Formats: sequence, C-alpha cells, structure tokens
Amino acid sequence: MQYMQAVLLAHSKEIRDDGSIVEIVVWELPQSSPPSEHRYKYRLFYGWPGREIVRYDNERGKGDHRHVDGEEQSYTFVTIEQLLDDFELDTRKRGAP
Repeated sequence: MQYMQAVLLAHSKEIRDDGSIVEIVVWELPQSSPPSEHRYKYRLFYGWPGREIVRYDNERGKGDHRHVDGEEQSYTFVTIEQLLDDFELDTRKRGAP
C-alpha cells in the first residue's frame, strides 16, 4: 500500500523590527483531518515570544479556529486565500505593520 505524504504549500517566518513575529505554515493533506472538511493543515501566528496576539490553526478533533487577544473563536474556513486575508486583517487591526 502506498501512502501520500502531506505537501508543504507555504512556510514563512518574519521577525519584524519591533520584535514581533509573523509565521505562516500551510500543508495540503492527502485527506481531510476531521472535523475540518478541507484538506489543509495550517498555523498562522502573530505576536512576540511568549505573547500571542493572533493565531489561526486547525487541529484534529478541534477543527478550524482562531485565537485573538487571548480568546478562542470558531473560524469558518472558505479558501486558503480567504484564510490569509482574514489573518492579515486581524493582525493589522492589532497594530501589525
């Protein structure tokens, strides 16, 4: 039996002049990871070491969600492009350049 591997679609990490970090990691999976119905695994982070401001992620059993200012909220995944736009909007609202 042959297994398909996950494919890394995007990985970037930027440490900005103010010390904040923006990291984006997106994988395409061979099948969805329940309860998510799409085939992407992602982690998007904005904050400082030890201080999370915005994080979007999906984990097996928990599904798509975001953490904003310390509060976890459900997130409705539509597309990767929309995910990145929503993450950028949330980071800009919280002072990210």
